[in-house]
Amino acid sequence: MGQVSATNILSPASLRRTTLWREIRRNWVAYVYISPFFILFGIFGAFPILYSFILSFQQWNGISPAQWVGFDNYFRLFQDRLFWLAMWNTVFIGVIAHIPILGGAMVLAFIINSAAVRFKHFYRSAYFLPVVTSPVAVSLIFSTLYGVRFGLINWTLVTLGLPPIDWWGGNGEWIKPAIIILFIWRWLGWNMIIYLAGLQGINPELYEVAAIDGANLRQIFFHITLPLLQPIILFTLVLSTVGAMTIFDEPYLLVGATGGTNNAGLTIAMYLYDRGFRFAHLGYASAMAYVVSAVIVFVSVLNIRFFGRSRTEA
Repeated sequence: MGQVSATNILSPASLRRTTLWREIRRNWVAYVYISPFFILFGIFGAFPILYSFILSFQQWNGISPAQWVGFDNYFRLFQDRLFWLAMWNTVFIGVIAHIPILGGAMVLAFIINSAAVRFKHFYRSAYFLPVVTSPVAVSLIFSTLYGVRFGLINWTLVTLGLPPIDWWGGNGEWIKPAIIILFIWRWLGWNMIIYLAGLQGINPELYEVAAIDGANLRQIFFHITLPLLQPIILFTLVLSTVGAMTIFDEPYLLVGATGGTNNAGLTIAMYLYDRGFRFAHLGYASAMAYVVSAVIVFVSVLNIRFFGRSRTEA
């Protein structure tokens, strides 16, 4: 009887493992070079995500031994009035702010991409500058602008014969508009740059053919530009969903950790920070983080479902 080779005796799974280890030994230098990323990601990325999931079922203050409480943190979360108020504030600020952010960014990108506009590099830099500006510096400037007695906005209103606005007092009705204005100013340029990059990827011959066929600017925008930009629009919608649900810097620096009068500026990220790091309810904060993550995933899936397929592919 002929001798059977070891390769034929090995099962497919064992053969795959043998091949894998052979490839690792052959390319070990490359794996050494890329290993720092995976080590750091495992320590500062994957481990906190997994541990916070376990922690969401526990009660822990960071010092004493953790106590297993099961789903109590989640049940308590859905009965928390401040949680729902913070969620409402976050959704309201995010939706109202992103309507002019995304719409205005699209219009600005379309204008700057036009051949009639000169100094394109200047406009791109000017609109993108707020994105790279320190949030602390931006909040200090806007706090000065919103000053009740000596703010530039109220000075202008009084000069025009209009009553001044108490941005932080009263019932807190002006806190959300103050945050929204700052949010729009800061992130309009970011989305404009993304849309501008998408516009520059469209073949200009399409515009030339449309112009020859007698299409006006409105028809070109709605029948050529928007359909071809649909993947870019989807990308900005997903980014905007994540950004809106995690808004923290602007309201925290403007109105503090409690959200100002009647908690009108309290966002879900601020409330998570408040419960987790001010009151050391780390298990409760972890449960809140996973609920917010589930909301972000759900809204992102809806965006992909409704905007993910371009009309040019239909």
